Amino acid sequence: QNIYHSVLSYLTATYPPSYCKSGRRRLTPSASQTLIWGPGLETNIFLPARFFFIQTVDSTGRNFTTSPGEKTFEVKITSPTDPYARIWIQILDRNDGSFLVRYRMYASYTDLHVQILLKDKLVGKSPYVLKGAVYHESCDCPEPSGALWEKNMHCPASFSQIESDLSVFPSVDPDHNTHEILKRFGKRHSLCHYTIKNNQVYIKTHGEHVGFRIFMDAFLLSLTRKVKVPDIEFFVNLGDWPLEKRRASEKPSPVFSWCGSNDTQDIVMPTYDLTESVLETMGRVSLDMMSVQGHTGPVWEQKISKAFWRGRDSRKERLELVKLARANPDMLDAAFTNFFFFKHDESLYGPLVKHVSFFDFFKYKYQINVDGTVAAYRLPYLLAGDSAVFKHDSIYYEHFYKQLQPWVHYIPFKADLSDLLEKIQWARDHDEEAKQIALAGQQFARTHLMGDSIFCYYFKLFQKYAELQVTEPKVRDGMELVEQPKDELFPCYCARKKVRDEL
Repeated sequence: QNIYHSVLSYLTATYPPSYCKSGRRRLTPSASQTLIWGPGLETNIFLPARFFFIQTVDSTGRNFTTSPGEKTFEVKITSPTDPYARIWIQILDRNDGSFLVRYRMYASYTDLHVQILLKDKLVGKSPYVLKGAVYHESCDCPEPSGALWEKNMHCPASFSQIESDLSVFPSVDPDHNTHEILKRFGKRHSLCHYTIKNNQVYIKTHGEHVGFRIFMDAFLLSLTRKVKVPDIEFFVNLGDWPLEKRRASEKPSPVFSWCGSNDTQDIVMPTYDLTESVLETMGRVSLDMMSVQGHTGPVWEQKISKAFWRGRDSRKERLELVKLARANPDMLDAAFTNFFFFKHDESLYGPLVKHVSFFDFFKYKYQINVDGTVAAYRLPYLLAGDSAVFKHDSIYYEHFYKQLQPWVHYIPFKADLSDLLEKIQWARDHDEEAKQIALAGQQFARTHLMGDSIFCYYFKLFQKYAELQVTEPKVRDGMELVEQPKDELFPCYCARKKVRDEL
């Protein structure tokens, strides 16, 4: 467990709430007692958007469990070496007594000072000083030691999904795979053939529809700006469906995919959607794991006691879901915002409804997660809210599903939806239990699905895969260099490179 994300659950269990029942006095936040922690307070945790947490505590040491007010705290981040530091700061009220503070730097600075203020009083051990060089996202300054980088990032020792995926490959032969994977999948599917050599990324694409390479390119460039990645050669499947069927009589080929299934044995990575949201956090207006935490709707008791779903017609079960909602509008609100796959059925399952902001989903107590083309990639964001998630029984999975537990982090329902209404009624009849499932799912997302965890997962996956290689990864004929973006306006001055140059 990442120590930073474990603190909040400990605090919540340890301290009773300071927000008292109606008729009792509400205590005020204490600057000295309030707690501050998180990766954004450490120099060597290098993320596109850094973040840390504030847990409001009153003068008696009691933990707030509801919001003390959106503008309770003020955060200032400055550099003594640059009075005009370009740093964008956002404070997200998580409505449970805690705040998520995120900031994105548009240049690199030295000795950042982070001040957290409560009515002009310094909070906790503020100011926090990030000593030394603090690099912005586009700064190309990799840590040469992977082991030290993992330690700095507080990465877990292992990921169960990585161990499971790689267990079917006692060894990996890049020379053999170059011919075998292209022979088997190169004509009918879209693939990226990557080699990372001396921390530079090379690529050759195969197939017609290779536009999704932009997500993988961007993440590989971001990772290699932060740490030296082992020399590695691998293939990425750019399609929705995993490719390598489970056939005990055949030797499987290692193919990296964003989604896995019980019928296949692809090597699963965090989805392109989740990966992009990490890279683009605060870089544009988009859905990401942090913005959801600041927009979770009304408190549980004020949410609508219905299940909610919106989406497109990418699976037959979704048609059945909308049909079920029409017959049971008091329990379920489900409708399509787009028809594509079943256009001939639009008259039966329409009309289309207007797009609903994802944040407005959390006006409802129960969220339905049903498969689309493959696994529904919205699950991380649904978990990060504070509604109870109902998850479709599915053959498809993402990189973190092995860590989820039914009836702990989500409420399961059958693939054919036959017990969905029964499960919704159970939640209505067991409101406190449903609330605890919502909170457990939320805590899971806060712990395992933030940007630091995504970077750790990819690095550990590449590290373990590289260890299996029995021939040298090569820059093959036709591969092109994927160049790092130029940041001529705000160049970084990498202290690590300077030290190496001097040596």
